[in-house]
Amino acid sequence: MNVYLHRILHKVFLIEKLMQINTFKTFLLSLFLTISFFGYAVEIKEGNIDKTEDEKPFNVKDLIFHHITDSHSFHVYGNTEDHFPKALTISLPVLLWTENGLVTFMSSEFHHDVEGKTIVERKGLKFINLHEKIYQLNDGVSVVEFDKQTHPTNAARPADFSITKNVFSMFLSMILLLFIFITAARSYKKSSSNMPSGIGKFMEPIIVFIRDEVAIPNIGEKKYEKYMPFLLTIFFFIWINNVMGLIPFFPFSSNLSGNISFTFTLATITFIITLFSSRKYYWKHILWMPGLPVPMKLFLMPIEIIGMFVKPIALMIRLFANITAGHVIILSLISLIFILNTIWVAPLSVLFSLFISVIEVLVVAIQAYIFTMLSALYFGQALEEEH
Repeated sequence: MNVYLHRILHKVFLIEKLMQINTFKTFLLSLFLTISFFGYAVEIKEGNIDKTEDEKPFNVKDLIFHHITDSHSFHVYGNTEDHFPKALTISLPVLLWTENGLVTFMSSEFHHDVEGKTIVERKGLKFINLHEKIYQLNDGVSVVEFDKQTHPTNAARPADFSITKNVFSMFLSMILLLFIFITAARSYKKSSSNMPSGIGKFMEPIIVFIRDEVAIPNIGEKKYEKYMPFLLTIFFFIWINNVMGLIPFFPFSSNLSGNISFTFTLATITFIITLFSSRKYYWKHILWMPGLPVPMKLFLMPIEIIGMFVKPIALMIRLFANITAGHVIILSLISLIFILNTIWVAPLSVLFSLFISVIEVLVVAIQAYIFTMLSALYFGQALEEEH
């Protein structure tokens, strides 16, 4: 009993620390967005903004979204509105399925243009890059037109299977995971005493932790083994991709866990496994809760059904929001130098950015742990038998 109480208190402690970190990050995010708006308003009031084409005002929003959203190339350095050597990007393949079949070319064909001005012609079709989304122009059209909501009216999106920087990073993390686990497995095979060596020594305590502190307490000793491969995969996959997102240079400069489609897919997989693992008592608890009066059962049934879908949605949003917030705060801190237009704020911005980066190293591991633990908890609830 004391062991299980200790585990519960340990988990509560971790969650409290995570909430404190998230509260601090939210405070910083609100503070720096307020400073950014104030600095921009002061520049307008004092007439410091030169609205000529050569010198555009510094736009914090565009900078942040450019770095945290997906794209068809890796930006290494420089202004992407200019050409090499002022700007350097590493292009990625564009794969489109159209009425004329598969169309392929490199993203460098757009020459850093994301405003839909540069047209790439292949197989008699015209393509443009509009804010990192590939559109196919209608027949006989050479200039894209927009409606009042800035949606293109004479272009449509083909089926896009391009290797974007998020997809590239995901493939890279998969290769890295295979290398790590295969190397760790070989270290066990080579050992006569069944003791790992090298990277296996690093992996073993983490795997044992997931087994003893996540899988067994939430799923049970008799049923946890079937779910261990998924739990280990999801933990290391999220953790490695989160760590790669903190590295500010190619080929790791992507924000995969900050992509809502990525977190949605992971949460959907957890939801599907939960449904296929469910037992009779799980559905009985949702649809007709035992031990309660009929009016209360009718009242709670829709709430329980909604809660069944809210759980994976919470998984999706939690991972997406926490990882994105970290990137936004760091970029906002660096942007203060250009918003306030003084070098004297640079030491403070760099110091705070370094501090938040250190916190992010902890947060990326905690977020992987929370996602894995909640997935195991949902599996355990679905497998619960009637008492």
